Amino acid sequence: MTNEISSVFNSTHFPNPTLISVNGVELEVFEAGKENAGKPIVLCHGFPEHAFSWRHQVSALVAAGYHVIIPNQRGYGNSSSPTEVTEYDIAHLTGDLVALLDYFGYEDATFVGHDWGANVVWNLALLHPKRVNKIINLALPYQERGEQPWIELMEAIFGGDFYFVHFNRQAGVADAIMNENTAQFLRNIFRKNVPPTPPEPGMLMINLARAENPPGEPLMEDNELSVFVSAFESSGFTGSINWYRNLDRNWHLMADVPPIIHQPTLMIYGEQDTIPKSENLKNIVPNLDIVSLDCGHWIQQEKPEEATQSILKWLEQQNA
Repeated sequence: MTNEISSVFNSTHFPNPTLISVNGVELEVFEAGKENAGKPIVLCHGFPEHAFSWRHQVSALVAAGYHVIIPNQRGYGNSSSPTEVTEYDIAHLTGDLVALLDYFGYEDATFVGHDWGANVVWNLALLHPKRVNKIINLALPYQERGEQPWIELMEAIFGGDFYFVHFNRQAGVADAIMNENTAQFLRNIFRKNVPPTPPEPGMLMINLARAENPPGEPLMEDNELSVFVSAFESSGFTGSINWYRNLDRNWHLMADVPPIIHQPTLMIYGEQDTIPKSENLKNIVPNLDIVSLDCGHWIQQEKPEEATQSILKWLEQQNA
């Protein structure tokens, strides 16, 4: 880790990492508020992110009395990147979080997820309900399991260039292009105030890796972006893309799990996000509160103060 990146961690009160062995892998875990042992909150990043995407929330959560635990999940940062695609299925991803609780000696915790991290948290609550006491998810509502496997369904609706489908049908193609253009890809995907435009021909992630002049504005300062760039230059993108390559496997794994989530839940949407809101979420998550913020997809980074205050206010109400 370069001095520049270390100084970014320090300047934003972001903790230094520890490598922890759990569930057959090593996870790079950032931990703050150890003095608040007994009140854990686990923050789960999305794609193509890093534990550092939660940098704006850490200090406030510690001040509110939480033991903050932020893993780089498998395939990300300095965490393990197994070579077998099946080792990134939902059983392994949720198993990592359960093992992380075991490592810290916690029966349960509050889990916060963004994007793919939210998907893992939804399924953690279904597969290991006793380990989750509250849920806060950003951007991605629970995705209802239909009658067709996910990739087959997406291919029928969106075609072969849709990036979920492309990742599965043309394995390795996008990875290579993204690896060749790591800094440019991350600079181009982490944008805010992106005007709504019709989708371009081709595959979104490949287009972003090659785009010279992306729309919108940079989401973060260059020194912050350098943390993400350094991490992916080291790890590559294949591990994180392997999460997508398990969608149909996950569809089969979750077949017999009743999709009702009983934990108190806060769902935070970005009004400008391209991910649609769920009209049926209350049917799946009966104990649900919803907040919408005027931003795009990268909610906790784009609207850090508003996102943090929404989280703290809801937690305070739940704990009252």
